[in-house]
Amino acid sequence: MTNGDVETIDKDGQWVNRVIGEPERSESYSSKEEAIEEGQALADQLGTTHTVRPAVATGDITDPQE
Repeated sequence: MTNGDVETIDKDGQWVNRVIGEPERSESYSSKEEAIEEGQALADQLGTTHTVRPAVATGDITDPQE
């Protein structure tokens, strides 16, 4: 990845879009779908690439409805 590229990652249940080399542009979202949509829009605006990193299995049992 190069500076300006947008990466969507899962950070402890929160989905985050980060711009490589520009940490001040990071945004967090409660849903994966919203983060992906916004991440792609940001990458399009910046003229860069967008990458989605899958969530890493932790073995924890969680209920996102609660």
